[in-house]
Amino acid sequence: MRMWLALLLALLAAPALAAGTPVKITADSFVIDQGTNKATFSGAVVITRGSMTMWADKAVVNYGTGGEADIDGLDATGNVRIKTTGQEATGNRAVFTPDNSTVRLSGNVRVKNASGTMSGPELTINLSTNTSVFKGSEGGRVTGVFTPQ
Repeated sequence: MRMWLALLLALLAAPALAAGTPVKITADSFVIDQGTNKATFSGAVVITRGSMTMWADKAVVNYGTGGEADIDGLDATGNVRIKTTGQEATGNRAVFTPDNSTVRLSGNVRVKNASGTMSGPELTINLSTNTSVFKGSEGGRVTGVFTPQ
């Protein structure tokens, strides 16, 4: 059971949060499948750590043969919403890859903060470098609306 906590700590790791900051997760169900190395949280999933909260219909933790210390990633789907102090991002899917410390949000991505709103098909956030890249695609362009202060 500690395996899911290790991933959630990694997922919600932010430079401003201390290593001991607790993670709270709630869901309607939690299933571990040792045969496929997956742990699945489903039904109104809420993950909270410090000032960051993530909501999704389902979150699947993939781990390697090394068990709980060998986390390959997290895939959250359905009504994904990530909220931090002063900013909120929504999309259809969020994929966290600990190997390169990235979160890829896709499908009707929208980011709101006090300065304005950005939207587009895909957003990749690098947690190590604190950089974000919005990408357009064949079916959509990146759009921004900003309010001058």
